Amino acid sequence: MYSIDSDYNLIAIRIVQSSINMSTEDEVSCANCGKGEEESGKLKSCTACKLVKYCSRDCQIAHRSQHKRECRKRAAVLHDEKLFKQPPSEEDCPICFLQLPNMLYGWRYQSCCGKVICTGCVCAPIYDDQGNEVDNDKCPFCRSLPPSSDEEVNERLTKRKEAGDAQAIFSLGCYYRDGSDGFTQDYDKALEHWHRAGELGHAAAYSTIGSAYYKGEGVEIDKKKAKHFVENAAIRGSVVARHNLGLVEREAGNMDRALKHFIIAVGFGDSDSLDCIKEMFTYGHATKEDYTKALLSYQKYLGEIKSRQRDEAAAAGEEYRYY
Repeated sequence: MYSIDSDYNLIAIRIVQSSINMSTEDEVSCANCGKGEEESGKLKSCTACKLVKYCSRDCQIAHRSQHKRECRKRAAVLHDEKLFKQPPSEEDCPICFLQLPNMLYGWRYQSCCGKVICTGCVCAPIYDDQGNEVDNDKCPFCRSLPPSSDEEVNERLTKRKEAGDAQAIFSLGCYYRDGSDGFTQDYDKALEHWHRAGELGHAAAYSTIGSAYYKGEGVEIDKKKAKHFVENAAIRGSVVARHNLGLVEREAGNMDRALKHFIIAVGFGDSDSLDCIKEMFTYGHATKEDYTKALLSYQKYLGEIKSRQRDEAAAAGEEYRYY
């Protein structure tokens, strides 16, 4: 039932076999005029499918009517290979060296040093040389005192922004969006910051841009752009974006694709996606093996992030719950 990967491979093979008589000679010749690199200079590949080459923009346009169908098929294959590739895992906490939880409550960003630290280490007691517990309000990494005002927080974030800190840039964008923490509401500046953060690899920044285009927050509603940015966020590791893509595909009746998104999200600790797979199994849209695989993946994730310190922090308050 779920043979989507093998289907893509077959499509790719057929495209390669049928597209523009791709012999060894064709690989170094313009697909439209047949000129080789010696005659026309350096050939450039079609940016969408990578299968054919052209000596000029004019030849690419002239050949478009013959090439576009196979090009679209191959481009779709390449896109899905990238979209469904296993995204990168979260980095480790710089103090306990355990994988950081994906859940927002499981970590804190320190504007003083730019470190992302798990809540277990943030809440862990600090002791002096005599073994007495001391004030643990200081940053657990750099031992800086906490900011005393919004102005000091903003100063720290601005310094981190100048250092190219993606999380700081993203946070400043959120302040501009909300008009909070001493910032005047400015959607243009919010988008500018989020784009910059996304370029630096911040997955949530692209997810937030996608949400803005989907809801029309500060920009005109554009579902195509929304999908583009949410997919980019998922590729970079945003669990929220990955889960939302699964919901969209499920609503559209694309159960194979929805299942693939949900399984990836579960591997990064998303219990909502696990519930979705369970529901799909109940209604016959996923197999028992699919659900078992998801359960094992979720358990493996918990094994990688659980610790006594994190559990103690979570027991102290809901705001420290990390799964």
